[in-house]
Amino acid sequence: MIKSIEVYLITDGNGKDAVEFYKEALNAEILSLTFFKDKIPNCPKENEDLVLNAQLKIGNNRIMISDENPDFKYKHGYNMTSCIIVDNAVEAKNIYDKLSVDARKIHMPLQETFWSVAYANFEDKFGMMWQISTEI
Repeated sequence: MIKSIEVYLITDGNGKDAVEFYKEALNAEILSLTFFKDKIPNCPKENEDLVLNAQLKIGNNRIMISDENPDFKYKHGYNMTSCIIVDNAVEAKNIYDKLSVDARKIHMPLQETFWSVAYANFEDKFGMMWQISTEI
């Protein structure tokens, strides 16, 4: 079952500043804030303080923020995605199989990650950016 569809913001190395900005501007509560150094083994020193994932609660809504992976070039137009949160891997696969038909680009096919049992990131056939994440 789909739990929610949320906005995911990708920042250009200034994720910490963005978290504080949106916290103040939107009267948000920081639910979690994880840096690259917290989860990535042998993280290069220059990437340690990049935001891997931040979650902010705004009323009954949540936005997520992360810095662009330093292995990729930051690109405007790819800096905001819709993230479909589901409660099981079967539903994630079902949605992925349908939404990714004729996809323009699959950035990460549906797979298990350290933060989700089933996660994907792709651009659908209309050029819309999607993430699917399973929260159990």
